[in-house]
Amino acid sequence: MKRAIFALLLLFVIYALVWVVYNYSRSKRDKEYLLLYGNVDVRQVDIGFRLPGLVTKLCYEEGDWVNKGVLLATLDKTPYDSQLNQAIANRDLIQISLQNAEILLERRVALVNQGGVSQEDVDNATASRDELIATLRAAEASVEVARDNLQYTQVYAPIDGTILTRIREPGTVVKPADPVFTLSIASPVWIRAFIDEPHLGDIYYGMEAEIATDTIALPTYKGYVGFISPVAEFTPKTVQTTELRTDLVYRLRVYAENADRYLKQGMPVTVKLKLKKRDDRPG
Repeated sequence: MKRAIFALLLLFVIYALVWVVYNYSRSKRDKEYLLLYGNVDVRQVDIGFRLPGLVTKLCYEEGDWVNKGVLLATLDKTPYDSQLNQAIANRDLIQISLQNAEILLERRVALVNQGGVSQEDVDNATASRDELIATLRAAEASVEVARDNLQYTQVYAPIDGTILTRIREPGTVVKPADPVFTLSIASPVWIRAFIDEPHLGDIYYGMEAEIATDTIALPTYKGYVGFISPVAEFTPKTVQTTELRTDLVYRLRVYAENADRYLKQGMPVTVKLKLKKRDDRPG
């Protein structure tokens, strides 16, 4: 009986020691890391034309991947092509008039010394020549504007990404800046997280981070702290409990270095930051 009691006491002591050692090591581990909870930031751009017109072609559907620089949509070019031809014709007409004005001025200058024309005639010819030079510059500018407008009837992807929404269809008449596509930006991928004021001193630019998702099959992504908000704000209601919504926090942006297509915008993630002593921090 005594042996059984002694054995139980020994097991209890061993269990207590293991529990103390485990909690001590866990507490020490927790002090080495800081866990934050956030989301992959939603980043998108509305694609539209700089000109009004009739949409003639939309090259992609929702969910399609597009590379930077590919053609996304086109407008009817007919009115803008006509404007360009008109501007070129007007410029050519002014050039002809300028050539005649220069010939006339040369004749007047040659005759003024012989008394064939007055100085006033020379001055008037010079003024006409200078006026046509200025008019020609304006006409050349109009040609460039018309040529640019013709190019703006096509819109291209400004960055790699996925077509999130196809807003218009061919045959739609759009105004300037009316969106026809919404493009989800693929890179860079960053995480929006928040930190309270007591831990703000532990965070610094370039701080290494590990980014984990709730999907077990996905890897742990590497990242770093790239932005620390200089302004405090109330905790967003979507990320904390009612009691913590009144707390002031600072917004962080953690850049994911090895992000892939599985790290989707809006996805909840856990950010693990390895704490360092102040002397060990870079610059």
